[in-house]
Amino acid sequence: MIDLAVGVIIGAAFSKIIDSLVADIIMPLVAFIVGGEVDFTNQFWVLRLPEGYTGPQTYDALTSAGAVVLSWGNFLTILINFILLAFVVFCLVKAVNAARRSLEREQEAEAQAPAPPPEDVALLREIRDLLQQK
Repeated sequence: MIDLAVGVIIGAAFSKIIDSLVADIIMPLVAFIVGGEVDFTNQFWVLRLPEGYTGPQTYDALTSAGAVVLSWGNFLTILINFILLAFVVFCLVKAVNAARRSLEREQEAEAQAPAPPPEDVALLREIRDLLQQK
C-alpha cells in the first residue's frame, strides 16, 4: 500500500511538471513556429440563441444567457495539450527504458566476466604446469 501511495504522490507531482513543460515551454515554441496564438478556447459555434438576446457574442456571455453553444475550440485546445503531453511522456519513458537497458547490459557484462578460480584450483594448476615442464 505504501508503494501505491508513493506512486500516486509522485504521479501527481510529475503531472504538474509535465503540465508546466507543455504550457510553458512546448506551447510557446509551437506558437512561435506557427506564427500566432495556438489557443482556440474562444472558438465556438452558436447553435441556438435565446429569444431576444442582443448581448455580447462571447462564450461566457452566451452560455450564461442560456444559448446552445458548441465549443469546438476548447476541445481542440485540450486535444492538442493531450497529444503534446502524451508525446513528452512517451519520450521520457523511452529515455528511462534506454537507460535501464544500458544499466542491465553493464550488469550482465560484469556477471559474465569469469570469476577468479578458487585458491586450491589455482594451486593444483600450478602443480600440473610444473609437472608438465619436467
